[in-house]
Amino acid sequence: MAFLNAGDTISGQEGRAYTILDGKYEEMFYIKTLEASIEKQKAEIKTLGHRGLQHKATGWSGTGSMTIYYVTSKFRQLMLDYVKTGVDKSFDIQITNEDPTSTIGKQIVTLYNVNLNSVVMGKLDTESEALEEELEFTFTGVDISDTFSAPAQA
Repeated sequence: MAFLNAGDTISGQEGRAYTILDGKYEEMFYIKTLEASIEKQKAEIKTLGHRGLQHKATGWSGTGSMTIYYVTSKFRQLMLDYVKTGVDKSFDIQITNEDPTSTIGKQIVTLYNVNLNSVVMGKLDTESEALEEELEFTFTGVDISDTFSAPAQA
């Protein structure tokens, strides 16, 4: 009986992420967690000859969140620029999962037109050993340029 070798699971720390803004790549070494999801939008369809309610995909919506250490002003500056000028800049995020102990290789996912929902503009916390902030966002495009290979069977 085949099973997944524990060494082929991916460590959450073995990865990289980059923002791509105005053609410049910047490593997002300050990320603690990042998760992006796509949700299908569906219409409910009733048809003759079928009593059940059917569903038809009509679109999708990309949303995500990331927890970062409070060590960059990049996102506060983007929000401040929007507040002062009305220019709402989006950026891309490229996420690489690559655990050298795994046989499955790496996966690279790029989120396009990432737009922040809200940003913490200032923060103090006497109970925190390391300040963090939660950023929620939307995105309008996605691509997978490298995919994991099948794990070796044990």
